[in-house]
Amino acid sequence: MSVITIVGAGMMGSAMSFPASDNEHEVRLVGTHLDREIIEMVKENHIHPKLQRKLPACVQPFHIEELEKALEGTDLVIGGVSSFGVEWFTRNVLPLVPDTVPVLSVTKGLEDQSDGELLPFPYAMKRKLPHGRRLSLNAIGGPCTSYELADRRHSAVVFCGDDSDILMKLKNMLKTSYYHISISTDVPGVECAVAIKNAYALAVSLAIGLVEREDGIGCNQAYNPQAALFAQSIREMSKIIKLVGGKEENIVYGAGDLYVTIFGGRTRKLGTLLGRGLSFDEAMAELEGITLESVAITSCLARALYKREEASLVKTSDFPLLMHV
Repeated sequence: MSVITIVGAGMMGSAMSFPASDNEHEVRLVGTHLDREIIEMVKENHIHPKLQRKLPACVQPFHIEELEKALEGTDLVIGGVSSFGVEWFTRNVLPLVPDTVPVLSVTKGLEDQSDGELLPFPYAMKRKLPHGRRLSLNAIGGPCTSYELADRRHSAVVFCGDDSDILMKLKNMLKTSYYHISISTDVPGVECAVAIKNAYALAVSLAIGLVEREDGIGCNQAYNPQAALFAQSIREMSKIIKLVGGKEENIVYGAGDLYVTIFGGRTRKLGTLLGRGLSFDEAMAELEGITLESVAITSCLARALYKREEASLVKTSDFPLLMHV
């Protein structure tokens, strides 16, 4: 049995407590400053208010002020923040994690640099660590929704990082009969594939709104237009993976993740609203101004590609669907 500390009590971070507890590990769930209500409810009745499920009995909830206590004797830290919390996690959590304790992040995303370089989050975080630190930063990719993981549905993911021995250790800690784990040392390829799928899920969802504009909201869905945009998404995603130096074979993780994402959630809703003809501001107003991962990654990709085009390294015309979005 090991001690696993999850920092970030959002849906996916909290869902990771299920395979962790099923492997009889001690699980500590630490909420960020944004998760106070979640932690209070878990303390009260062990029910996660967003997952709408009861967390395993072994999960011990902690507020962010108790972070150092929750890290005492831990064998693994799971980063459960969204892409908007990566900077906070890097600045406030990583300095407290010993170099002997690996970090495994559920966060999917890229950070664009001033020259148009696209860094996967593990590499972006590593660059911000003090010189000499040897912290092992790893990440999870692949099609896996939080609520299905919490329901113990069969899910296939990939753990990526620079050290295959550490990845195998993490796999052995968390694999179950329903949580199937592959490992890869191609961090740029895996992380790029699963991050950019959010931008293309938004793009595919445009087709849903276009049909609703023609036939009315609630009409039968037309899958041919979605399939056409799905195919174009895969073409462009493959090119972007190559741009970051990743292996094109990792498109399988992005394709699977894209498939899952277009079936529901805020990204599908935003794409549908835009497809109906709403402006971006009108669509965001209907979504109550919620900041979306799909908007963040689309903006990141566009900035990077424009900068690379200025340096004559790419042509944005090779990415018509992304640039349309």
